[in-house]
Amino acid sequence: MDTDYSSGLENPLYSELKYFCKKIQEAYQDLKEDLTPYRDDRFYRLAPMRLYTLSKRHFVLVFVVFLMCFGLTVLIGIAGPRIIAEQEHNADQLKSANSSMKTGPFSLDSPTLTTYNQQLWLTCVMQAGNSNMKDFKQNFEINLDLKGTKQDASVLHIKSVQQKSRMLHCGAQKCDEIIVLHLGYLNYTRYQVSVSFQGLENISYEIKWKMYNPIFSQVEIWFRFVFVVLTFMVTCLFAHSLRKFSMRDWGIEQKWMSILLPLLLLYNDPFFPLSFLVNSWFPGTLDAFFQALFLCALLLFWLCVYHGIRVQGERKFLTFYLPKLIIVGLLWLSAVTLGVWQTVNELQDPTYNYKLDIANFQGMKVFFLIVVAFYILYLIFLIVRACSELKNMPYSDLRLKFLTALTFVVLVISMVILYLRFGAKALQDNFVAELSTHYQNSAEFLSFYGLLNFYLYTLAFVYSPSKNALYDSQLKDNPAFSMLNDSDDEVIYGSDYEEMPLQNGRANKVTTKYQDDSDSD
Repeated sequence: MDTDYSSGLENPLYSELKYFCKKIQEAYQDLKEDLTPYRDDRFYRLAPMRLYTLSKRHFVLVFVVFLMCFGLTVLIGIAGPRIIAEQEHNADQLKSANSSMKTGPFSLDSPTLTTYNQQLWLTCVMQAGNSNMKDFKQNFEINLDLKGTKQDASVLHIKSVQQKSRMLHCGAQKCDEIIVLHLGYLNYTRYQVSVSFQGLENISYEIKWKMYNPIFSQVEIWFRFVFVVLTFMVTCLFAHSLRKFSMRDWGIEQKWMSILLPLLLLYNDPFFPLSFLVNSWFPGTLDAFFQALFLCALLLFWLCVYHGIRVQGERKFLTFYLPKLIIVGLLWLSAVTLGVWQTVNELQDPTYNYKLDIANFQGMKVFFLIVVAFYILYLIFLIVRACSELKNMPYSDLRLKFLTALTFVVLVISMVILYLRFGAKALQDNFVAELSTHYQNSAEFLSFYGLLNFYLYTLAFVYSPSKNALYDSQLKDNPAFSMLNDSDDEVIYGSDYEEMPLQNGRANKVTTKYQDDSDSD
């Protein structure tokens, strides 16, 4: 009797547990079905895009508006202030009673600084005294003592650096600019530096303080705020336009836009004003993290879309997303590692230079370039294969052509901006610390921010459903009307469905299914 009693207690518990597991499995299957795109004959039930309703004149208008908006930001930037403010010193004027004109020490006082100056550089340009000198390299040492002055005029010692090895590279009467000191954020209103150079002869110095122009900092705050507001509005409008459709009805471009637009909001950095309120390295590092995250997400978007347009139906994580995540993840990891590496070393030593870790730095740069080359080859392979397979499919071919054309324009403009900004040394040594010092005017800053923002705004407009999209979707739910819509597509895009076996197969499948349903009724 004890055995029967215990089994009677176990059976209801087992049944309840089994019922609970069954409910969880059903909920998982429903969620999976809701997130999985339609397949086979239901492919044309995807949420329509405004892209399908645009004529050639509208496409030209979209590109013209995009270029006009980008050109407007460039013109505003050209009229804007210089990004970097400089204060130059000559070695003859800096020599003290106990110093040598050639070696120092030279006493330097920075100008009065505010949080709007953001960062501070001490650079040195050296010129060979002998005009007959050819290209040469020479090792020398830097000794530096850094002090900071607070608002109450109290002076605090910050850091002493002795015998820091550097390499001087000179051409014909012109030497490379050397960054002696870099401060990523400003804790003091003024800085006092005593610097000396050992191992240099017949060299004249031009020592400069460089910092962000406070007027530009105000312009940067306002334009970042404008882009944050615009991005928020575009994100809300795009989400509002898709509210009538289930997530499984969204095309792969629409799903990715729902991810990229919030990341673009972070790229514009709504937390940027914190860098003027908090004297810390954290706001600047957070901004760099957001930028790397958005740019890598954009690279992943290109890979997934060019591959996903060809692969309809369920896209498995291991075979579809994982290889792309590995490639782009390595790029993101390299960019973040370089940024964090530079920040941590500069916090410990403001005179930090890549030559201290030359082996690691060169290894990281080679690794980064290899991954970039592999990414480019993979992307070209996906584009070529998509163009060859989808050239006769009206919907997919149109999506492919538009994305390729707009992205090509953006990449060409980006290459021009990078060349004008960095010249042929875009990946020069110590490029992590020197990137910010190459800005010459506001146009170079606004052009890149405006380009990426307007690129995403244009994609959001084209990929969002039109006003009558719900009506079109309801017609497509009815197999009888789906054939009517196919004939409309034939008229709009000028394609002949009789020459496409794949489309005929889907259409015949829908017709057969509809006839079977009618017979059963």
